[in-house]
Amino acid sequence: MLAELLAIMAPLFIGTAIGYGWVHSGKDYPSEFVSRAVMNIATPCLIVSVMSRVEVEPRIMGGVALAAALVTLSMLVIGYLVTRWLRLEPAGYLPSLLFPNNGNLGLPLCLFAFGETGLALALASFMVMMLSTFTLGIVMVSRAEGIGARLRALARQPVLYAMVLAVALLLTDTELPRWLFNTTDLLGGFAIPLMIMTLGVSLARLKLVAWKRSLLFSALRVLGGLALGYLAARLVGLEGEALGVAVLQAAMPVAIFNYLLSLRYDRQPQEVAAMVLISTLLAFLVLPMVLVWVLPLAGT
Repeated sequence: MLAELLAIMAPLFIGTAIGYGWVHSGKDYPSEFVSRAVMNIATPCLIVSVMSRVEVEPRIMGGVALAAALVTLSMLVIGYLVTRWLRLEPAGYLPSLLFPNNGNLGLPLCLFAFGETGLALALASFMVMMLSTFTLGIVMVSRAEGIGARLRALARQPVLYAMVLAVALLLTDTELPRWLFNTTDLLGGFAIPLMIMTLGVSLARLKLVAWKRSLLFSALRVLGGLALGYLAARLVGLEGEALGVAVLQAAMPVAIFNYLLSLRYDRQPQEVAAMVLISTLLAFLVLPMVLVWVLPLAGT
């Protein structure tokens, strides 16, 4: 089991450490360019290439997506009650609880833990997170933008169209032409490594403030998400790898994108940055224990 855990976690630790060390070495890292390339090119290609070569039942994919949606809705209710109890502005804190790091951390973790089938299943959770971020998330944090602007922002996301194409391929059992598969496979191949290194770069640039409150919300995000993920997966009836993926994706730390949203709309950006940092460190401590728990449940 120890060797298996090392094989799963070592690439995440090392890749994140490379990105972290890159920043502290004084070398330039074009985060904006890399992030745009990953989100607009690599991730859509990864979605299409993975979904075209794995055999996953649409029912199971739908179950993982439904479990992710249930976790989001449950966390919305819990987070709202907590913010009102603490007399905090919900718009500044709720997104950090609702939108976990299903991309930079969740996708590679599920890949290393469950192989390409796990990655395909993890993409279902990732898509739910993306859709909710660009709809519910923008609604919560924006101060003046209308529904039209929000819908245009969603429509500009290539991952949305990639997921529609991937679902169509899955439902119709259609194979991509070889030239298109090779292209998407090649371009999608740099998504996971850059996601991991960019996570390290982002952590190196964030600052820690209001750590006590940030620790509370970080624990709620990781540990609360873990509990909700397991309950939702059992409620939906997930088993095996699907159960493991649903639980891992629900236990992810605060997504870095929450910091970008809070910065853009001036919603406690420094505290959100601290939540990203603390929750990620907490996740790195908790995830090995979660893997020890879910790997036997998933039958691996």
